[in-house]
Amino acid sequence: MTSSTALTDEIRALYAEEGRPAALVGWFRRTAVLVPSDGQDGLWSAEYGGIRWIHAFTDEVALGRFALAQGADATANGAASGTADWAYRTVLGARLLDVVVPAVGVPAGVALDVGSPQPVLFPPVVGIVPDAYAIDADADADVPDVEGSA
Repeated sequence: MTSSTALTDEIRALYAEEGRPAALVGWFRRTAVLVPSDGQDGLWSAEYGGIRWIHAFTDEVALGRFALAQGADATANGAASGTADWAYRTVLGARLLDVVVPAVGVPAGVALDVGSPQPVLFPPVVGIVPDAYAIDADADADVPDVEGSA
């Protein structure tokens, strides 16, 4: 079983209320996901609820759904014709959580398969992102100033 298959199986199980959140995080960390470019050499993201959500997708079909929602033209097979033209990177989930999220500079998480029937959020909390960047980290801990103000 590939890590991608295991991740999607764990997502389905979670939606069926049979999944294990810790297993889902583990499979996400071991899986390479597609992260579209924002057109300015950055990663596609959006702010919601005070959190910067980096968009990632389990496969090109999920990315295609998102592309359609963004206005890309549809082809006969249901994929977005513009999807192939969308620049995206293949990034290991662990790298997104451990390297990219801390580099964002504000509270950030990962939104997986936005626009799909079973999207998943990996919020910036302890156990998902490094503790120093988790919004629920111990208030007495030495948490870096992620907004750059003193």
